[in-house]
Amino acid sequence: MPYSVLKISSLLLLLTCQSLSAQEVTTTHNKLLLNAELKLAEGSTLADGVLLLTHGTLAHNKMEVIATLQDLLTDAGINTLAINLSLDIDNRHGMYDCQVPHQHKHSDAIDEMNTWSQWLKSQGAGDISLMGHSRGGNQTAWFSDSYPDQVKSQILLAPATWNEAAEQNDYKQRYNKSLAEILTQAQQGDDNTWMDATNFIYCTDSRVKATSFVNYYSPDQRFDTPYLLDKTSTPSLVISGSEDITVSDLAEKMANISNPRVEHISIEGADHFFRDLYADDVAEFIVDFMEKQQ
Repeated sequence: MPYSVLKISSLLLLLTCQSLSAQEVTTTHNKLLLNAELKLAEGSTLADGVLLLTHGTLAHNKMEVIATLQDLLTDAGINTLAINLSLDIDNRHGMYDCQVPHQHKHSDAIDEMNTWSQWLKSQGAGDISLMGHSRGGNQTAWFSDSYPDQVKSQILLAPATWNEAAEQNDYKQRYNKSLAEILTQAQQGDDNTWMDATNFIYCTDSRVKATSFVNYYSPDQRFDTPYLLDKTSTPSLVISGSEDITVSDLAEKMANISNPRVEHISIEGADHFFRDLYADDVAEFIVDFMEKQQ
């Protein structure tokens, strides 16, 4: 066989193998098309269980920390489903564009995770475990708090923390405006009320629905992941990075959690995104933790 033909045949075989183990899958929720990346470990089926991965604020399932861990975990024999939260956009891919008017809510993620959980069950999936990064880690903890019977275990990677004073100070420092004043204005609106030139999450001068602003910024202890973990019945692994300046108080707060179902590991030298070799460390800790849940 000529070399060129052999090379093409090998490439087609490689692509075929990849397509068998990794594919984009879709489902619907509130008239929106949701998409996710499904990767099956070699020799596995969904019946062997799956780990559902959720990304952080305004991000997506191909961001480095999610894509890298999905590959590492699948290679380690764990089936994974990395979802894209819709953020109220049909069939959303890539980072959220701040110029797009915001009408999504923090709590939307819990409903969408439930939709994906039900989809997995409809496909014959076995036990469902969860992994979430940053805000996605907090939303994961919300989900397991709301649907404990659906979750075998959860891994929270640098999950978000919260307290009201810190939230107000951060908003003031970032935007030089009073969060309390804008929140009061938003609370006077309804789902038909739009707020223009509003600073929202990481987006400056955005167009935001009043109900979305209220949902993200109204004081709620559940925004503080350790608060949820203190009473969770779900076996949980929390991983923090010693150099994380985004969720800088996570390790301190976790030190006060005495729930025997919760384990905390701090990775020395890692920042919020666990790049390069730190991702290998994260994957090893996750594999060890999930094996203990068998």
